Amino acid sequence: MSTGPDGSLLSVEGISKSFPGVKALDGVSFEVRPGTVHALCGENGAGKSTLMKIINGIYQPDTGTIRVRGEQVRIRNPIEARANGIAMIAQELNYVPEMTIAESFFLGRLPMRFGKVDWRHIRSEARRLLAEEGLDLAPSRRLSSLTVSEIQTLEILRAVYHSAEVLIMDEPTSAIAHKEVESLFQKIRALRSQGKAIIYISHKMDEVFELADDITVLRDGTVVGSWPAQEITPGQVISHMVGRDLDHESYPKEQVEIGDVVLSASGLSSESLFEDIHFSIRAGEIVGFAGLVGAGRSEVIRAVFGLDPLDSGTIEVGGRPVRLTSPKKAIANGVAMLSEDRRLVGIIPQLSIKKNATLASLGKVIYGGYTRKGVEDKLVGEYFAKMNVKAPSPETRIETLSGGNQQKVLLARWMIADPKVLLLDEPTRGIDVGAKFEIYKIMTELARQGRGILMISSELPELIGMCDRIYVMSAGRLTAELTRDQFSQETILKYAMNEEAA
Repeated sequence: MSTGPDGSLLSVEGISKSFPGVKALDGVSFEVRPGTVHALCGENGAGKSTLMKIINGIYQPDTGTIRVRGEQVRIRNPIEARANGIAMIAQELNYVPEMTIAESFFLGRLPMRFGKVDWRHIRSEARRLLAEEGLDLAPSRRLSSLTVSEIQTLEILRAVYHSAEVLIMDEPTSAIAHKEVESLFQKIRALRSQGKAIIYISHKMDEVFELADDITVLRDGTVVGSWPAQEITPGQVISHMVGRDLDHESYPKEQVEIGDVVLSASGLSSESLFEDIHFSIRAGEIVGFAGLVGAGRSEVIRAVFGLDPLDSGTIEVGGRPVRLTSPKKAIANGVAMLSEDRRLVGIIPQLSIKKNATLASLGKVIYGGYTRKGVEDKLVGEYFAKMNVKAPSPETRIETLSGGNQQKVLLARWMIADPKVLLLDEPTRGIDVGAKFEIYKIMTELARQGRGILMISSELPELIGMCDRIYVMSAGRLTAELTRDQFSQETILKYAMNEEAA
């Protein structure tokens, strides 16, 4: 495998990129050697995804050059990136819901035979790949019927299958289970041993230091520095990322007064998804839902929010029985939900961040068919300041923001709606340590205000650090209700795997 004079397989030099009102990258230089994993770290908004989109041809740089194997190239789109041996797995899942698994494996590169698409080969290869991965999925299944975890796993499998020399992975473990993470790591090590270069973007320091040979940190669109992984510590990486030490303030949990029950559920069941679920949330309380991927946690809160139907069970809000058969009814009863997939069912990419923020509270900003711009601007400005939303202007399209800032806008949306109960599904998925801390502070402030919070998280330290109580689910059933004095990762995992806890 040929490399550049500096031994790099891929290098960028002096890359700059500006969007209206913000300079996303400023003179960034970065290189990846063959046979290595190069971790790229930085807060949301630091420029990581913008840099990777330039390498993948989605954005064009304002200035700077890209070299592959020492040769300067111009990459105008992802097809040209693939032609240069570059593949990217984006943080936000981009897929066609009505496409089958088999079709998705060959999207953009359908094999032809005698001038026609070779569907027999496509189905055969899909069956082989799924079997090799131990995935019990039919190639004919539509992506719309899969979970976020399954779709993420298939995206990783597709990228590996097409054997890129440079593989960009942007938060690839953000929505997959522990077993799948181990499988991914084995693939990465195998690719590295074959001389491939992997650019690995993650906010999880344990992953970075388990995999990385080299680490580069970006902050505010510039390179802070690059180091061999053995010459820097996780604490130093975090300090370089955020410009301050967060070790002592990872979970800003506060003891607040716990009030009356604001939401309770009893006997919730939905065919093949979950059965006989009961839980309660009190004012000022942060309640966690723990469990392995597929345990049914997200399905339960989707049903509580009225997104999916219930076969049986009762829900009370503020001690009063309610039938939350739609999100509209849930919002009217003071219940809000932040989904785990902010791109699919959270943001409206083409709208401004202001319009996204007021979407659940149109009655507050529209009068007589007209938007009261002054009221709208005041509401949005107030909550954006509280939540430290980083954006050039409230008129900026939300799709241009980092994942962490998009998540803050969605939280602002529900704060403006003034709910009694917030259902938060993976609220910090794909968010850097600095933004996570800000989300935790927002949650703490909401609890102090007397709101009830239910949080689903796959990160056990997060649940243990932030929750007052934790319910554990396994295979669609509740297996435990734990108080803070019972919290431990071992205990939660035993109940999550439906083993008898010690």
